[in-house]
Amino acid sequence: MARDIDQQIAATQAKLARLKERQKASETRRKIIVGSVAISNALKESDKARALAAMLRRTVTRDVDQKEIAGLLDELDEVAAKAGRQ
Repeated sequence: MARDIDQQIAATQAKLARLKERQKASETRRKIIVGSVAISNALKESDKARALAAMLRRTVTRDVDQKEIAGLLDELDEVAAKAGRQ
């Protein structure tokens, strides 16, 4: 009987772990989609490019993350600067 309960607990814990993995994967997919939309729109409109670049500079503080987005910041700055030249 105790073995049966232990097996049920183990099965429930395994199911919970799988559900948590699915939730995390869903959250990651959502972040990717939202980020992709935000970046693509910002690369088309100078005001959005300027705003996104400013937000990223203000909020991304880890060196490794700053290095990762350096190219994107350059692209955003270029789009923002084009509006001033037109």
